[in-house]
Amino acid sequence: MTMTGSGRGRHDRNRPGGSAVALSEAYDTALLDLDGVVYYAGGHAIAHAVEALGAARAGGMRLAYVTNNALRTPDTVAAHLTELGVPSEPSDVITSAQAVARLVADEVPPGSRVLVIGGEGLRVALRERGLVPVESADDGPVAVVQGYGGSELPWGRFAEASYAVGRGLPWYASNTDRTIPSARGIGPGNGAAVEVVRIATGAEPKVAGKPLPPMHRETVLRTGAERPLVVGDRLDTDIEGAFNGGVDSLLVLTGVTDVARLLAAVPEHRPTYVAADLRGLLVPQPEVTGTAGADGAAFACGGWTASVSGGALLLDGEGDGLDPLDGVRALCAAAWTGAGAGACGLDAGKALERLGLA
Repeated sequence: MTMTGSGRGRHDRNRPGGSAVALSEAYDTALLDLDGVVYYAGGHAIAHAVEALGAARAGGMRLAYVTNNALRTPDTVAAHLTELGVPSEPSDVITSAQAVARLVADEVPPGSRVLVIGGEGLRVALRERGLVPVESADDGPVAVVQGYGGSELPWGRFAEASYAVGRGLPWYASNTDRTIPSARGIGPGNGAAVEVVRIATGAEPKVAGKPLPPMHRETVLRTGAERPLVVGDRLDTDIEGAFNGGVDSLLVLTGVTDVARLLAAVPEHRPTYVAADLRGLLVPQPEVTGTAGADGAAFACGGWTASVSGGALLLDGEGDGLDPLDGVRALCAAAWTGAGAGACGLDAGKALERLGLA
């Protein structure tokens, strides 16, 4: 199942896909996550990211940056990327604040007042849609919108949201990521803040961000992508978001997902392609061959062969200069085929040791 230049959408979920040409040629737009893909939580560029993105852009691929973080405005994000050496415009950035603002604007009268629990990115996005941000449940809002407001967001803001939601106002959330990475470690994200209001009110918000469809819709509307490729490091947001949108995805191993988690992925978390970093955009993707039969299953990629025996994933390789990522691709096929619609629980310890990834 080799790519020849157009996305396959819902690919075979039991093995990574192949591409006869570089992904930057096969797809017209890369929809890139930021944290763990382009830069680290501290804001510094990940190795090879700047050069790879520059080469992909020079080859004609459009680059769009898609983030669930509703705190920063597109202008701020674009300025940060440009400073890192990735020239960007605000129009290249799509945030969950923009997605939730469109969701609200589609459901309330134009010019409505909206109670904002969050930061400047959310206020800017609401104004862009012709809505009026307000600060109090007593300011006549017709809806409540909640987005990440940073570590300094006062506790009283959650009380304000609870008062309004408790009065029956519709409640929207930019995203429900429970954690967010920072230079100091992992902190509570907007999902944790949403839980506070949920506990106080018993209500459920409408959510816009990855992996849900409103975010994919916002991204496609703003970029005009016809053959998009989602690029991310998280299985439960980036890759699941691509699955929900019916488009292909590339998982890079520079962020939160390691190979062990990848092998255990359920179907909606299985990426189309796997790469060590963003250089994976610039090269063809090797095809995984092999089938499952009555005598077991064996899958090959780039000189590696993965199989299952005795409740464990096994890996053999022949030849010089074997690429560990090809071994990972073969292991994915064996693990995912064995798991079917579930999560693989096979022992992969020895196989990962063989690759130097344990």
